Amino acid sequence: MSGTNYYDLNAKALVARYDGVDPADVHAGWAPMHLREEPGYACDIGAGSGRDANWLASRGWEVVAVEPSALRDLAAERSDPHVVWMNDSLPDLRDLRALGRRFDLILLSGVWMHVAPRVRERAFRLLTELLNPSGLLVIMLRQGGDAAENAARGFHDTSAEELIGFANRRAVALRSRSTQPDLTRPGIHWETLVFAMPDDGTGNLPLLRHVIVNDNKSSTYKLGLLRTLVRLAETAPGLVIDRTDDYVEIPFGAVGLYWLKQYLPLVLHYHLPQRPSGPGGYGWAKEAFYRLGDVSPSDLRLGARFDSDRAVLLARAINDACENIERMPVRYITYPASGDRQLFESGFARTRAAARPIVLSREYLARFGRFRIPALLWQALGQFACWLDPVIVREWRQLTLNWDGPANLRSASQWAANTGQPAALVRESGGETVPDDPFDWTESRYDTGIALDRAKQLRDEGFALTCVWSAARIRNAPHIDHCFPWARWRNNDLWNLMPARGTINLRKSDRLPSSGAMADARDRMLEWWQHAWVQSPREERFFMEARYSLPGLDVDTPRLEDIFTAAQHQRARLKQDQQLIEWPT
Repeated sequence: MSGTNYYDLNAKALVARYDGVDPADVHAGWAPMHLREEPGYACDIGAGSGRDANWLASRGWEVVAVEPSALRDLAAERSDPHVVWMNDSLPDLRDLRALGRRFDLILLSGVWMHVAPRVRERAFRLLTELLNPSGLLVIMLRQGGDAAENAARGFHDTSAEELIGFANRRAVALRSRSTQPDLTRPGIHWETLVFAMPDDGTGNLPLLRHVIVNDNKSSTYKLGLLRTLVRLAETAPGLVIDRTDDYVEIPFGAVGLYWLKQYLPLVLHYHLPQRPSGPGGYGWAKEAFYRLGDVSPSDLRLGARFDSDRAVLLARAINDACENIERMPVRYITYPASGDRQLFESGFARTRAAARPIVLSREYLARFGRFRIPALLWQALGQFACWLDPVIVREWRQLTLNWDGPANLRSASQWAANTGQPAALVRESGGETVPDDPFDWTESRYDTGIALDRAKQLRDEGFALTCVWSAARIRNAPHIDHCFPWARWRNNDLWNLMPARGTINLRKSDRLPSSGAMADARDRMLEWWQHAWVQSPREERFFMEARYSLPGLDVDTPRLEDIFTAAQHQRARLKQDQQLIEWPT
């Protein structure tokens, strides 16, 4: 978006001008007819002074305000707590798209004239892809004004007919078109177009349903790959290596790692069959896999460290898993009625299993190659994970119901007997207590121990331990609260664990903190993170977990303020995707 320098140089004057007009009057031409009474999730692109974003927030909407100029900093200082600000711009909206969210309303008020004509159709397409089914895209076009000022501000001529043509090619409906004069400046008028996304959205859910339910399956591998990708999209959006308009790329090693995490308990602990009865076992489950039998799946988390001996085993097991994933489910998961057009693309690169310690970082996992997923499908996998995972598991159980496990499955002991390997190399579970449900993602066990020990240590050292939600001093036994409720989003990352008074923790229970509660707790969260984890032995883990599980964090060591903003985005995403009850109510 050009002309940003004009807004930087004149930020204070422009804020005063914009805020001097009542937003209800500015949007009188479309809002009374189209803005629904029930609030939803909005994105104000080119939000300027925040006038319109705050207006929507005052009506109960959760708003992401996108502004690339210095206006953003002035606006954020006095913003409604229901508004989260971010620095991004058309035509790419790269950071906004990386959040993995969709909106019920996208507003562009006085913005489209900044978009160069050669990139407008692409920009329009990206905007529609950010809409929920039945969502509205409202574009207000400025017409007229002084030619010299328009040039200084980087304006291009705009046309309603051009936008309508874009909409027709995208099968997006024009709901209304209206014109009104500018409220303070003669010679300027505004043309407003309201577009609506059709109810069927992008079609990714029917596509996923086809793969889950209708696609032919000779083993569980198609379901295993889909479930792995659902889990990564939901819990590790920060793993994305590259993002284009059409695809996202993630480390192939992460796919292999999560494949191991889900199959370790199924195969080694529960001996559940993953293919029909027949000779032999699983091509990907070789020596390295069975020698990981005493490694808990919960240890195979992003950011975990392994010594040189375990690093060799893990690299070999990931290699074997990735090779099989590329050869089998990637090859055979195809678009319906497309012949052999694959839904996913992969480029496996066998990684040497060197005898040196490793960290399961994005960079290490990328050594195994890259895995490419259609961008809108990746968004759907994350957005609907809470519904997709149970459907996949249900189909998985049904698929394996009649398979003869003992006759088919090479359990760890069977593998040892068949291959002649020493029994000492193979351990069924390493003394671990396995979960009741074999399909549980076993890293997701409620665990606040590290944070609780750290809170007690800081208090004993004289730190004024404070409840992040009430601001009250914690003098007795502290509670550790999952900021985002464990019952709804199983995440034990250090950034998500907060000290709280017992009464407050019990009162909050499994409800999601409201945007107001988050905004009020901001400084106390930052203080806790700073004292508990920064410059501590767990600093690297803290930043790595935040980077991978929260959206929009691009650097290895983000600012604490940026982690908080990313947490705000994740809060809104959880509320939208799962319709969670907020606290306080």
